[in-house]
Amino acid sequence: MSHTTEWNLRLFLFEEEGTTKARVALDTGANSLTGRGDAHRNPADADVPEIGDELAAGRAMHDLGRQLVAIAEHDIQEAGPVAEQESRRAPGWLT
Repeated sequence: MSHTTEWNLRLFLFEEEGTTKARVALDTGANSLTGRGDAHRNPADADVPEIGDELAAGRAMHDLGRQLVAIAEHDIQEAGPVAEQESRRAPGWLT
């Protein structure tokens, strides 16, 4: 079975008083999810916006990833157990 799909993802970054905030919005067609992440700069650290962007974006994507895995695990449970005979032919989804 061949399968191709496209998911649209938008990443928003903004800074407020030494805190970089990220929001990543994913539209899969079936689901719309939002991941969030923050990065807090210590006042003693050099002001390097790229570092805050990277940390906040990475944390937002990590949050989104956890949500996707949770949805997939739920979908696997909803699909029910694979028949014993079928499980010998195909390994199925691994979590």
